[in-house]
Amino acid sequence: MNTVEILVFDVFGTVVDWHGSIVAEVNQLYPQVDAPAFARAWRAGYQPAMQRVRSGALPWTRIDDLHRMILNDILTSHGLGHLDEAQRAHLNRVWHRLNPWPDAVAGLKRLKTKFVISTLSNGNLSLLTHMAKHGGLPWDCVLSAEVFKAYKPDPRAYLGVAEVFDVSPEQVMLVAAHHDDLAAARACSLQTAYIERAHEFGADAPKDVSPVEANTLHARDFLALADRLGC
Repeated sequence: MNTVEILVFDVFGTVVDWHGSIVAEVNQLYPQVDAPAFARAWRAGYQPAMQRVRSGALPWTRIDDLHRMILNDILTSHGLGHLDEAQRAHLNRVWHRLNPWPDAVAGLKRLKTKFVISTLSNGNLSLLTHMAKHGGLPWDCVLSAEVFKAYKPDPRAYLGVAEVFDVSPEQVMLVAAHHDDLAAARACSLQTAYIERAHEFGADAPKDVSPVEANTLHARDFLALADRLGC
């Protein structure tokens, strides 16, 4: 672990509370909608949409555009089929306005004192940049699957980080709240830190955050991770 120079972060669910942010905005704009169910339905389309790109069924397509495709598919079933183009475009950009978890900004600022910190997200560059501006996220660098034209868990995304920073994969640590993401990173020789986000899908749908021994570190949140890493 002493070799780590670069910390890269999964973003959706790890750094920002996508579920709570979408629920809050939908409740404000469309109070008649079951906002938690709507948020989870939108997110449920995320992996299948990216798999269409990975398989070649779709050419390279940015997450903003995949989110819009999913949104168009679920609006009618959630009572929002009447939304016009401007309303749909505004709602789709809620992903640019996601709020950080309460520990995220303070934890990142501490981690930044010792490490280079960067995103490694499937979100596109404009989305991640606007999100950082919105939430005050202090990244040193914004990296996206868009840079490598490869959605995680494609090895090109993880190994691409090492190439960008001219370090070995072992000098990179992925920080994420998703064990599948971390397992793919380990397969590429990255070190890994799991962050507990039990309420990623809402307080009414807690997820198992039990440790996995293969990870380099396991921490409650970014402040605890900073403690573990001596920041």
